[in-house]
Amino acid sequence: MKLKEKGEKMKKVLKVIGITLLSIIGILLIGLVILAVNSPGKLEPLKDSEGKEIAGSLTEKSFVEIGGIRQGFFVRSENPENPVILFLHGGPGSPELPMLIPYEVSERLEKYFTVCYWDQRGAGMSFSSSVDPGTMTTAQMVEDTHQMTEYLKNRFNQEKIYLIGHSWGSYLGVKTIEKYPENYIAYIGIGQVSNQVESEKLAYDYMLQHAMEINDKSAVKNLQKFDKNTSDFPKNLDYMMTVRSLLMNKYGIGFAHEKPLSMIDMAKIILSFKGYTLSEKVNYLKGMSLSLTTLWDYVVEDNLFESSTTFQVPVYITQGKYDYQVSHALAREWFDKIEAPQKAFFTFENSAHGTIMEEPEKFVQIIREIALKNTQNFTSDKNLH
Repeated sequence: MKLKEKGEKMKKVLKVIGITLLSIIGILLIGLVILAVNSPGKLEPLKDSEGKEIAGSLTEKSFVEIGGIRQGFFVRSENPENPVILFLHGGPGSPELPMLIPYEVSERLEKYFTVCYWDQRGAGMSFSSSVDPGTMTTAQMVEDTHQMTEYLKNRFNQEKIYLIGHSWGSYLGVKTIEKYPENYIAYIGIGQVSNQVESEKLAYDYMLQHAMEINDKSAVKNLQKFDKNTSDFPKNLDYMMTVRSLLMNKYGIGFAHEKPLSMIDMAKIILSFKGYTLSEKVNYLKGMSLSLTTLWDYVVEDNLFESSTTFQVPVYITQGKYDYQVSHALAREWFDKIEAPQKAFFTFENSAHGTIMEEPEKFVQIIREIALKNTQNFTSDKNLH
């Protein structure tokens, strides 16, 4: 009798385990189906405020050979005759169009410009296991940017274009306008890199002090595991990708200020982006790892206060007041030191690192104002007014 009861209990346990496993498999399958549905690899058309597709607008996903490898990019424009912007994403290795689209409410750059969102070498659509890590250098990235610029100039019949760089892209942008100033009407930096070692030390000090003030004991403990005065700070990616990123987002001094985004939030945005296929979303993650491990040292080993202070094109900086991911204070100091035909610094009072996402209306208005100051260089400027 006891054996029979044990047998019945075992059957019930196995049944529960079976149901649980089937439920997990079912949830995973549903998740994969949802992910697949949201990964057609095609951009949605640009629409007006009434949800109607804008006639003559351009939304394109393309690939071109740059620097000897196949590289991908998106182009969006309500009018392809408008001035051209090449947008250099941050990271390194984090293409940003997926992050920007959700913040398009009442205004966007594409209403006034033709914007190319290029996935840089080793990132997003431009990632491949065949990419030689030895080619992931600042010098090569500058040459890639130059070739991408030439492609856009020729395709859209523009003598010069605008260059916008965000975070890592701001470092790449500065190095590019130094070598190829003849290609650009103006350079606009978002979250402008200047001296990243000093920036990271300032951020560390702020987070430690803030954590102590609010009695965040866990944060204090985790921060004190790292010494900002060691030679590998902030090259230590363990610190960069864990404690630093987590607390910057938590304290509103990282990617966003008023509505901080967690790493999970960012992952959800990338996974729901329809412009990438499922395999390209996998490559996005791989590209982030490759780019960070190969390019980050170039940023922290360079001090723009010493290496880059004189430019032949107008320079404009947009910086969030609460940005500690790339120090607002240091960006301002560097800006005051540089020489350029024209220059202006714009502080975004309600933003941290992502001014273009946190205050999009103000950002677009500023870029329009910059463009109006440089209209003599345009093939067409009719939609800027």
